[in-house]
Amino acid sequence: MRPHSSLTAEQRLTAVDLFEEGFGYRAVSSRLGVSMSAICKLESRFKIWGRAALENKPTKQVYSFEFKLAVVRQYLDGEGTRQDLARMHQLSSLDLLRAWIRAYRDYGEEGLRPKAKGRPKSVPGSPSVEVSELEQLRRENQRLQAENAYLKKVRALRNQTPL
Repeated sequence: MRPHSSLTAEQRLTAVDLFEEGFGYRAVSSRLGVSMSAICKLESRFKIWGRAALENKPTKQVYSFEFKLAVVRQYLDGEGTRQDLARMHQLSSLDLLRAWIRAYRDYGEEGLRPKAKGRPKSVPGSPSVEVSELEQLRRENQRLQAENAYLKKVRALRNQTPL
């Protein structure tokens, strides 16, 4: 199912069988002797996908800004629970919808917009900050003064007589 899951394939299959018999994640967790959080996540996916929760999804789904906004607004307007909306829109998990809702509440619509990946691109051949010629001359003068002071110190140390 998932390469990073703490449950073995056999444990997941047994858990789904127990879910179908009507057991909740706490009972399944204690019967299998595995972490409650892993079983809770599996149960959440099971409620949305049924036995298909055991299968691998081939690729990661990317959702548009408009789709995310529409689903979040449906939730906030009370048109369904997170679980109902996840099932209706075939989302992979409730965590995805929960993250969208949190981003919308914290940042508004901008929180749902796609973020630029990586480092911002710079225009080749143009300096990142425009520096006037006067400022360049001041910096060069400061550098030369520091270099001159350094060379004077080196000369003074060489001219000292050893003890």
